[in-house]
Amino acid sequence: MRNVCVFLGSNPGKSPAYAEAVAEAGRTLAERGIGLVYGGAKNGLMGVLANAVADGGGRVVGVLPGFLKAKELAFDRLTEMHEVDTMHERKAKMAELSDGFVAMPGGLGTLEEFFEVATWGQLGLHAKPAGLCNVLGYYDKLAGFLDNMVQEGFVKPVHRENLLQADSFPALLEIMVGFKPVVAGKWFGIEKS
Repeated sequence: MRNVCVFLGSNPGKSPAYAEAVAEAGRTLAERGIGLVYGGAKNGLMGVLANAVADGGGRVVGVLPGFLKAKELAFDRLTEMHEVDTMHERKAKMAELSDGFVAMPGGLGTLEEFFEVATWGQLGLHAKPAGLCNVLGYYDKLAGFLDNMVQEGFVKPVHRENLLQADSFPALLEIMVGFKPVVAGKWFGIEKS
């Protein structure tokens, strides 16, 4: 893996353990020579992650819409900055630059970004790993809900299997490096008739 895209909160969250896990993620990326692709901001967990990667001598690639950059939210130690016009362009650019996707603790934007790339995988638009970093059980209820979606017939088991999960970033990264998408029919997760 050359670059991993990380979706995460622009707020720090209530527990200091979130920032500690995110800093560990940044150190792990830098130590392994894997570039970070993320939303380009300096605030919240996003800033903690970017600082940890930069402090370790790693590559920090930010993708930021101009309207957010204008609010002075841009991280000032980016290796590369890609300024885009819209949030839609931001997600497309981050996906283009990345070899895999991780959702760490975050809010609605984190979930929206993660589920868009997960859906793109389901549709066969990419075969890149996507996983939830379940710090402090943050995604336990979401994982249960995903399992319920399978049980209720709205998500195929093969698509659920392609959504990875681990309790720490280093563990999730190991799963992602060895990822082979479960394939149904001729397409990544899609049964063709």
